[in-house]
Amino acid sequence: MSNTPYPTLAFVGAGNMARSILGGLVQEGYPADRILASGRSKDKLTALATDFGITTGSNHDVAEQADVVVLAVKPQGLKAVAEDLRPALNHNPLLISIAAGINVDALERWLGEHHAIVRCMPNTPSLVKTGASGLYANRNTSDTRRQQAEQILSAVGTVQWLDDEALIDAVTAVSGSGPAYFFLVMEAMIDAGQRLGLDREAATELTLQTALGAATLARQSDVDVAELRRRVMSPGGTTEAAIKSFEHDQLRAVFERAMKACAARAGELARALDQ
Repeated sequence: MSNTPYPTLAFVGAGNMARSILGGLVQEGYPADRILASGRSKDKLTALATDFGITTGSNHDVAEQADVVVLAVKPQGLKAVAEDLRPALNHNPLLISIAAGINVDALERWLGEHHAIVRCMPNTPSLVKTGASGLYANRNTSDTRRQQAEQILSAVGTVQWLDDEALIDAVTAVSGSGPAYFFLVMEAMIDAGQRLGLDREAATELTLQTALGAATLARQSDVDVAELRRRVMSPGGTTEAAIKSFEHDQLRAVFERAMKACAARAGELARALDQ
């Protein structure tokens, strides 16, 4: 591993998540000349090079130069990419996989059992340095390499280490897919605001600022979100009427079913792709 405080990073895969993490790192001050990327789409690679000033190349080229290789390939394509990449990893870089549903056992079979591997479930707000990532390390990962993985991911948000790999599916359901849940809620609020008479611009601005304010208040408060909700409600008031409607429609159960479906799908992916 390099002694520099900025190890050379190679992103194998140039999709949305790679762009989010890579872009967040550059915005945080990570040197662009220490970041490499590869991928199937020449257009996406060109955009990464143009937007962030990084270097691009083939999978083997970037991996051979890297201290840390981030596997940002879609789960369905990771086995083929990993097996092809294996000869380029003889220098034993730290490997970080952000592919949903691909467990460490599979990664070790495809890449080599001796490698230090960190399995990560990040999310797209990493692009604006408000990401949330769950991390699980295999037995070969030293404390130093765990710190490296944490340094990379914490540069773009919060990090939670997991002792049980099975909990990655729960992280997927909570934070990995979670931004989409909030975007759907915002979308619904904007649409409802329009139907109540607001123009779309006003409904959008009020909704987004309210979401930001609620999250910021919850983050900075010394009480839990249930208490914050109760503090907004007055007996017989407007907020209580809305909350009673949500509870009557079993909003909590709707979320639980959706998140269980998300976690189950992650498990299905693992079983289907662990070959």
